[in-house]
Amino acid sequence: MSLRPHKGRGAVSRQDGRFTARPVEFTEEEAARRAAAAPETVLKPMQAGSIISRNNSPDVPFDRSINPYQGCEHGCIYCYARPSHSYLDLSPGLDFETRIFYKPNAASRLLEEWEKPGYECQPITIGANTDPYQPAEKATLVTRQLLELFEKHRHPVNLITKGSLITRDIDLLANLASRRLCSVAVSIPTLDDSLKRIMEPRVPSAESRLRTVRSLVDEGIPTSVLMAPLIPAINDAEIEAVLEAAAAAGASTAHYIFLRLPHEVAGLFGEWLETHFPDRASHVMSLVRQASGGRDYDNRFGLRQTGRGAYADMLGKRFATASRRFGLLPERYQQSLDCHQFIRPGQQQLGLDL
Repeated sequence: MSLRPHKGRGAVSRQDGRFTARPVEFTEEEAARRAAAAPETVLKPMQAGSIISRNNSPDVPFDRSINPYQGCEHGCIYCYARPSHSYLDLSPGLDFETRIFYKPNAASRLLEEWEKPGYECQPITIGANTDPYQPAEKATLVTRQLLELFEKHRHPVNLITKGSLITRDIDLLANLASRRLCSVAVSIPTLDDSLKRIMEPRVPSAESRLRTVRSLVDEGIPTSVLMAPLIPAINDAEIEAVLEAAAAAGASTAHYIFLRLPHEVAGLFGEWLETHFPDRASHVMSLVRQASGGRDYDNRFGLRQTGRGAYADMLGKRFATASRRFGLLPERYQQSLDCHQFIRPGQQQLGLDL
């Protein structure tokens, strides 16, 4: 397998997905040519059969979510959504960040869900897997269309993003927030631009994201900062600096997630380490395994978000101490949203503004 970093891309290979029955084999010459070629982004529509995903994970602070996109051009090497491309017989590596699928019927599918007689209104999170404000959103407007429905029907919504494009929708978010129907979490795992360029190459700079936090807060939108992931010997030294910057930007709460390496992500992350940090790759993985019971990843509830053992405990204590120092609270971000204002599609709205 040829490993070659490409400018603006996170993965360094098109590693086969775990469901690939017959991997395509190339001649040495063709493999070299493909490895040298700059991967181009291809955007394709994908009609959604349903739009709300549900989970019963006790360590996830929401039980339903919407992902307007499959694949993400941001190219974050650590993204735990990468394995989803295996279901499309595409690589969780470079294909995940260059073969992007958007859901043009997301809004109509959401209305169908809300119209069901048994539908119970609870906060929905947008962006739990892939970023709803990745570059494709500029053209497709799928996230914008969804937010217009959340505003119209007064349904509570949380958003998670690394993209500064969210400021485009401040008009909708501010209206929702004024009714206690919205919160935002902005992910900032590093303040180091050189690290960002190889770890999450097409994500806006930390400075841009901190300005985004300030813009959201200034419009009355509850905004938290998510330091995700914490990666041993890569960005763990930045905990205090990130939290101080987040507090200065006006964030009210902060959370973190320890590095998760499910399925193919472990191999892709290993390739990335060997390519960009060969001097410390073994040390990084040693610390990861110390926090994962000797494995690359421990997927058990209660452990997968924070890790375990002395090293993981130390990170958690540092994060908690720094959060208190800078006045950042650890509450779950959706607890204060109001689920009693929901207007079911077709329901009369007379008197609701009184």
